[in-house]
Amino acid sequence: MVQIADKRVERSKAAVLSETYRQLTQSGISGVSIDEVSRVSGVSKTTIYRHWPSRAALLIDACSRLGNVPPPPDTGTLRADLHALVTKLVEQLPSAAWATVYPSIVDAAERDPEIAALQAGLHKAFMAPFYAVVERARDRGEVQPEKPAADLVAVVVGPLFYRRWFSKEAFDDRFIEGIIDAAVKTALGR
Repeated sequence: MVQIADKRVERSKAAVLSETYRQLTQSGISGVSIDEVSRVSGVSKTTIYRHWPSRAALLIDACSRLGNVPPPPDTGTLRADLHALVTKLVEQLPSAAWATVYPSIVDAAERDPEIAALQAGLHKAFMAPFYAVVERARDRGEVQPEKPAADLVAVVVGPLFYRRWFSKEAFDDRFIEGIIDAAVKTALGR
């Protein structure tokens, strides 16, 4: 009997999270409505609030499914490691998660401490592979000891997000190589 109830609970939770994520990708955080999640998922609001005590808690759970964080590559050079990471990020950036959801999280984080904590956690998780390859490169002598890792990460990801959200230009090979060249020069202090 408990196993049947557990399966029903899991199905209900999955339906709620699926609908919440669908709304997130269509309209961002501000477009998510518990009433609409309940209506479309077929799960009562009472049940939703039993599992997620607030709209923010539901959003945080749904946002935890935003994308895969790749493991830090270890090719032996900063240039090749950055190329691998940038290529992965460029593949993800066109998705609805990066086009709609993440910008809406950044916006909502300005007003909601729970969402701010979510945004900080997502940022840390998504940037961790970049920091790892920079520190590994520092250990190999490819990065100046005094160069902050955050500066190098900004040189790499800043232009990517600028192109995705503002200029809407393509991520061509020339652009990607230019970013990596700039990061390697910055790492070496040139």
